[in-house]
Amino acid sequence: MKPISRDPRKPDRDAPEPLDLERFLPFRFSVLANRVTRAVARVYSRRFQLTAPEWRTMAVLGRFGPMTANNVVEHTAMDKVRVSRAVARLLARSRVSRRTDPEDRRRAILDLTPEGRLVYGKVVPMVLAVESELLSDLDAAERAVLETVVRKLELRTANDFADDDDEEI
Repeated sequence: MKPISRDPRKPDRDAPEPLDLERFLPFRFSVLANRVTRAVARVYSRRFQLTAPEWRTMAVLGRFGPMTANNVVEHTAMDKVRVSRAVARLLARSRVSRRTDPEDRRRAILDLTPEGRLVYGKVVPMVLAVESELLSDLDAAERAVLETVVRKLELRTANDFADDDDEEI
């Protein structure tokens, strides 16, 4: 069966309205997140040979202490495969340790090693400086509004979109 061809000069009345990506919030957030991640990654990638997932894993362990890989997944919203690969590389570089959970021998507990704590301590001020620079064009009131809006969107997406965390737009 031959497909029906339409005259490209005539509008297709059944076609959906074109998506204005420049105004589509999920797309804008994705682009912004990618730009910010690259800017932050520049401060630790070359000097400490860390990828973004490795740094996120270390950041969570540095902030909250020993935990399982599943807890890292929950805190970072990264998928399990990404966390698993990051943990494997961090273990190989002796930045993270893994031990059996004494309460449940099927689980492993991850923690920063002394080397990992040293790297974490060096990277934190560097990434905070990038954040400060990023926010430098905002006054105190704008920062407060941004914090409020981001917190609301985080809560909204954590509750209503939790099953869709793996999806990217």
